[in-house]
Amino acid sequence: MLLLRDVARSDLAGLQRLAAVLNSVNLPNDKKVLAQLIDRSVKSFAGKLEAPHEREYLFVLEDLRNELIIGTSMIIAQHGTKDAPHIYFQVTEAEHYSASIDAHFRHKVLSIGYNYEGPTEIGGLVVDPPHRSGPDKPGKQLSYVRFLFMAMHKPLFRERVLAELLPPLMEDGRSLLWESCGKKFTGLEYPEADKLSRQNKEFIKELFPSSDIYATLFSDRAQKLIGEVGPETKGVQRMLERIGFRYVNHIDPFDGGPHYEANLHDIALVRRYRTATLKKESLEQEAEDALVAVSRGAGHNRFRAVRCQVRFDDQEVYLPKPAKDLLKVKPGERVSVVPFE
Repeated sequence: MLLLRDVARSDLAGLQRLAAVLNSVNLPNDKKVLAQLIDRSVKSFAGKLEAPHEREYLFVLEDLRNELIIGTSMIIAQHGTKDAPHIYFQVTEAEHYSASIDAHFRHKVLSIGYNYEGPTEIGGLVVDPPHRSGPDKPGKQLSYVRFLFMAMHKPLFRERVLAELLPPLMEDGRSLLWESCGKKFTGLEYPEADKLSRQNKEFIKELFPSSDIYATLFSDRAQKLIGEVGPETKGVQRMLERIGFRYVNHIDPFDGGPHYEANLHDIALVRRYRTATLKKESLEQEAEDALVAVSRGAGHNRFRAVRCQVRFDDQEVYLPKPAKDLLKVKPGERVSVVPFE
């Protein structure tokens, strides 16, 4: 059984190992950046960051048998502030017709937008390649745990929840949209601009045009990729759509990846969230597949969750003994549950 929990400062070496394998945008192979991510998460779980927009919750999935962290996921409580707005392109369509030459055109139009009181964002989903397949479904566990935590602590999060999905990228990792648009206005290469934007978004506001951009000026290939989901992200897209997220005609101004959003209270997993008191007797037969969590301590730190079978008896619940052991939960304690389906 795998254990989902809040990241600890002692996890730095484990995250470094994972980052060295992947070196992704979500988990960069940079010890200093990883230490900062961990520190912010620890303070967020401990309730030591009062400002909502400063809170970021980093979850890890641990293979206890091999003592390995095999994946991460994250919740950014508020993505978009007055100092660092959430920036996007709104995608619309403009029609033009000339009677004199009987010519009619539909153009895809990109308009830069800024959100200064942004939504909660889910992201940071990373799974070690050797563990991506198999019956444990680690990626799904890491994805669902974020909705479970948000359901447990709704007041900590915004009403809207955002997921930015990765688009198809070029073989060398560059973004065709950035090559067609952003690079021409900033002179920066895609990785450099993406990294810089994490600390400073001023250059986007100053250098990107405030007027509409007609995507007709891009290559046909670049136009077709606007709002498209990359092949490795199709599974995430289907999962999000299944639980209530929809494409909102916004895309990332760097890579063109689509933005999916939902109201927190309308997300299927949040609506089906429930709590129950743990029964003394252990569950020993097949029942419902679920994600079960406990959250202890001031500020909701020491969060633990497992995927296991559950059986409800009104306001009480039966769990298998291994799950109770991993959760470190005793009879009579309250546990939180969302379905894993």
